[in-house]
Amino acid sequence: MLRIASVNVNGIRATHRRGFGDWLATRGCDVVALQEVRAQASKLPDGAFGDFQVALETGQLPGRNGVAVLTREPPAAVRTWSGAALLGGPDEPLTPVPAADRVPLARGLSRFITEGRYLEVDLADAPVTIACLYLPKGGLPAHLQRPERMREAPDGGAKYARKMQFMDGFSRYLTRTRRAAAADGREFLLMGDLNIAHTRQDLAAWRRNQQTDGFLPEEREWLGEQLSPRTLVDVVRRLHPEEDGPYSWWSWLGQSFANDAGWRIDYHLATPRLARAAVRAEVDREHHGVRLSDHSPVVVDYDLG
Repeated sequence: MLRIASVNVNGIRATHRRGFGDWLATRGCDVVALQEVRAQASKLPDGAFGDFQVALETGQLPGRNGVAVLTREPPAAVRTWSGAALLGGPDEPLTPVPAADRVPLARGLSRFITEGRYLEVDLADAPVTIACLYLPKGGLPAHLQRPERMREAPDGGAKYARKMQFMDGFSRYLTRTRRAAAADGREFLLMGDLNIAHTRQDLAAWRRNQQTDGFLPEEREWLGEQLSPRTLVDVVRRLHPEEDGPYSWWSWLGQSFANDAGWRIDYHLATPRLARAAVRAEVDREHHGVRLSDHSPVVVDYDLG
């Protein structure tokens, strides 16, 4: 059995203050993908990654983004878009290493290579490639921007355009790297915060959010295009086909968490054989009564036989 989790920690230092270290030590995970680490190596808290081996891509934007994959054994290979990563273990300092090459970066992604949004590792103890993604949040297209309804100043659709460019390039890259994993005899699992709720089941207040970034028709269509019975399968939805949710993100504001008025935007997307091996999927809403982040861990057990 392989227990794999995806967690947007929204700041590794903040989540440790809320009990992330204890969750990591007691949840029994074999692999954990982290998004929004939001700390350069020198700013990581002591014991940031517990007893795990870690591959870390911080990016070059202080206090923003950053992805990591934690494993029990040192990974067989690590790939990043920047060409470098940090590797270390519980008794080892993080050491810069060159990332392995496999597939060329797709057109449109070059502007994102220093942002710490993507990391990929080959597990040493299972024939699986793990990819960790933090997809840009984006914004609204210009024609939907109404200042009286926005917390931020209108930007003419710049953030929306940026997200769409990322998705367009990433779609091509995802196909390439998934096929490369298959050529190496490996299953492929993409995890992370995709900042898109795919269907009405994935957003509690879907009726009033149809013109909200993260639930725009074109975003939902893009996510649907990445999924099929022959390419990638939404593992949690496969195991919970009729359920609303289980949601993985709730605003800190108001009573959205208490009322379970959330969004399901954190995913496990697996190649079909690996998806069929998934036997249990859970969202850890709280740990000892405390929210670790505005996101909650999405934990899946895979029975690889």
